[in-house]
Amino acid sequence: MIGTMDHPLATTQAAVTACRAIAAAYAREIEVTDDIGADQTSRRSAAGVGVATDPDGSLPHEAFVEFGGLPRLTVRLYPEEDALITVEGVEFHDLPRDDVPAFLRAVLDDTAFVTVRRFPPGYRLVVPLPGDRTYKEPVPVIALTSWLSSRVR
Repeated sequence: MIGTMDHPLATTQAAVTACRAIAAAYAREIEVTDDIGADQTSRRSAAGVGVATDPDGSLPHEAFVEFGGLPRLTVRLYPEEDALITVEGVEFHDLPRDDVPAFLRAVLDDTAFVTVRRFPPGYRLVVPLPGDRTYKEPVPVIALTSWLSSRVR
């Protein structure tokens, strides 16, 4: 079992393992790039030269996961237990790492959709998760891809 019941994805590696399982379940190719050490992770630029550990002695682990096929889907997993998921160029910042598997399933199961607002004109990508949780992000009109257009309600 990965993690505990109250915190199922306790580490970045557990989240990467969950992403690999989802990719296998949906027959998607996956490419994972790992950055390990305070001198390698993106949010640790002040770590100093040659310093690989955090002040508490831990070794931070960040991963970038790219799924093949449509929609274009990437996940950046941070050591701080959050993630950045990009769906067809639309970025969802600061998602809890524990929500990553449900988010990916919602997108790959086609439950994600795009809403249209007439005035002022605009689009919004909506990703519903179990438990009445929903993530919404605006979609620039010029960034409306064919995959996003096919999900307009």
